[in-house]
Amino acid sequence: MKTIFRSSVVTLVLMAMAAIAQGQLANKKSLTLDGAKRVIAGATAYAKKVNAPGGVIAVVDDGGNLIALERLDGTFTAGANISVGKAKTAVMFKRPTRFFEEVIKNGRTAMVALPDFTPLQGGVPIEYEGQIIGGVGVSGAMSAQQDEELAIAGASVFSPANSSANAVPAVLYFDSRDVEAAFSKGSVLIDGTGDRNYMVHASRREKPGMVEVHTWDTDVIYVLDGTATFVTGGTMVGGKEIAPGEIRGTDLQGGEPRQLKKGDVITIPNGTPHWFKEVQGTFLYYVVKVR
Repeated sequence: MKTIFRSSVVTLVLMAMAAIAQGQLANKKSLTLDGAKRVIAGATAYAKKVNAPGGVIAVVDDGGNLIALERLDGTFTAGANISVGKAKTAVMFKRPTRFFEEVIKNGRTAMVALPDFTPLQGGVPIEYEGQIIGGVGVSGAMSAQQDEELAIAGASVFSPANSSANAVPAVLYFDSRDVEAAFSKGSVLIDGTGDRNYMVHASRREKPGMVEVHTWDTDVIYVLDGTATFVTGGTMVGGKEIAPGEIRGTDLQGGEPRQLKKGDVITIPNGTPHWFKEVQGTFLYYVVKVR
């Protein structure tokens, strides 16, 4: 009887010790090669959707070790090392690399001395069930913004929204106070990241601007307040590409002028020159950019 009792006590103690040990060990998720390939496939699909001119996509595990890399046609050779650096930085610091680029721009230049540190936009952590399991970095797309968009598209393959074929995009809501603040300085409400093929700008203009041509984006403008002389069509003078797909000029020959006022809506197809030639007072307008 004593032997049975002692045996039961030992069993209970061992079970308790096992339970304690289990509580001290985290249930860690790991990124596999197949998972890394899914990330690359997600980023590549988005690159094709937006006609990205190239890009190198690198995926690392939660320790910053390279798992997989793919270089799209037309990408410069240095893109591989840069994309790996972005992925490592994102996972080791558990933040998108855009954060560090902005910190350095704001004056904290000492951060560039950190080892294995690539503070360039285009790297994001990969998260699954609340754990960071790796990082993805992209370099060599149309712009730093598009580098990040491709990286986000890749990382999002493990998001709950993509776990179901019937998933729908998240609803975006902006309180009136936030919208008013955006118009007070003119800023972007929706930046087109992820799988969105559109942007929404809360635009403010108090003087004429340069002649513009958007190679990829179609603009839909809705006037909230003010009046302006707006010219579309014609031939741009002194055009220069200031960013991929964005051309600016100093004048416009020909074209059709219109007097825009509160309540007006006008659409400008991609590739069409347009110009706010004259602005009377403060001119507020929404711009929806569709690609």
